[in-house]
Amino acid sequence: MSPQLTVTPDLKTLLRRVKLGRCLDTLPERLTLAHQQKLTHHEFLELLLADEVTRRDTQSAILRARTAGLDPDMLLERWDDTAKITYDRTIFNELCSLRFVDAPNDVVILGPVGVGKTFLASALGHIAIRRGRSVHFERADTLLKRLKATRLDNSHDTEVRKLLRVDVLIIDDFALRAMDVTDTAEVYEIIVERHRRASTILTSNRDPGEMLAQMADPLLAQSAIDRLHSNAHELVIDGESYRRRQRPDIDTNQHPEPSSPRRH
Repeated sequence: MSPQLTVTPDLKTLLRRVKLGRCLDTLPERLTLAHQQKLTHHEFLELLLADEVTRRDTQSAILRARTAGLDPDMLLERWDDTAKITYDRTIFNELCSLRFVDAPNDVVILGPVGVGKTFLASALGHIAIRRGRSVHFERADTLLKRLKATRLDNSHDTEVRKLLRVDVLIIDDFALRAMDVTDTAEVYEIIVERHRRASTILTSNRDPGEMLAQMADPLLAQSAIDRLHSNAHELVIDGESYRRRQRPDIDTNQHPEPSSPRRH
């Protein structure tokens, strides 16, 4: 029978003073494991510190994903692979390698409403976060409204520089609504300045021609969209909206149809 291994109060105090207090969460189990497997002192220390590094990396990724605006549930491991949709998995697997970020190239994800464009774009954002890349996710209409508001407090240039500097910029639901001249100029500046310098992921339910029609200045629109598509991996998703599959089922046995009213 293994002897009872305890963590002394003095050890707890020391770990907290060197900011390793979270090691206490797994320390009892690690002590038992070290005793059972007869680990040397340096093997035990390596095991304990590896736990802490993993914990810190995980916590850092969670915080950076939150700052980036990514949905915490839209992770690749939570993707429903039974969804009734079609897309080129070879292209998506290539995107998951993040080689497009190193290039840098852009990504355009197209398809009808509800097929998972936002989910897959967000999943790529989470992968980039885990690999130490900076990411920003924002819906197109929210982004453009925010940039207009920054013109009122003279913070516009600062906000645009942040968008240009980030490694991966994800613009969701692009061209869902018509853009005025100011919006079109903002899109032009972001896409042109990031062209071949940093990666932009764009999702939309409109094809390039429809995107152009939604933008107010034809010349700026053509220049921006042409640059984007000439440098982009295109992933087209088609199929059934997942929202339809999320509708609650109604048990007709428990809720029978009301009888027809009697005529008087």
